[in-house]
Amino acid sequence: MVVGVAADHAGVALRELVLAHLRRRGLETLDLGGSDPDSGDDYPDRAADIGEAIADGRIEAGVLVCGSGAGAAIAANKIHGVRAAVCHDSFTARQSREDDDANIICLGSRIVAPEYALELVDRFIDSQFSGLERHRRRVEKIRVLERRG
Repeated sequence: MVVGVAADHAGVALRELVLAHLRRRGLETLDLGGSDPDSGDDYPDRAADIGEAIADGRIEAGVLVCGSGAGAAIAANKIHGVRAAVCHDSFTARQSREDDDANIICLGSRIVAPEYALELVDRFIDSQFSGLERHRRRVEKIRVLERRG
């Protein structure tokens, strides 16, 4: 699995920790930027980078970090094929993949402690879509909404 990681200025430190953690786990990563905590690097820019990497198949899953996780998720979900979920607890990190087929976890660097964020990333990455009929049906309804634009 190739995992993309991106962050705005608020998430630079956590992005670096996540990249190192995923690499220690032996996962292939794609660094999609966010390296200056003092810059005006805005979350919609990083959301576009990671969302496009999902859409064009360069990555299978992503980790996107901003101050709260919310803005990054809103922006990423504007990209066709992206299902980004804000996850600040382990249940949501797992459930968003298993039930909702999320492909990007959004974390708030100002909300979640770094060690716990790595646990959430693991929970997200180690989970997969269940494929149960009710969940396929719901994800298809999301795709219909996406096509409506």
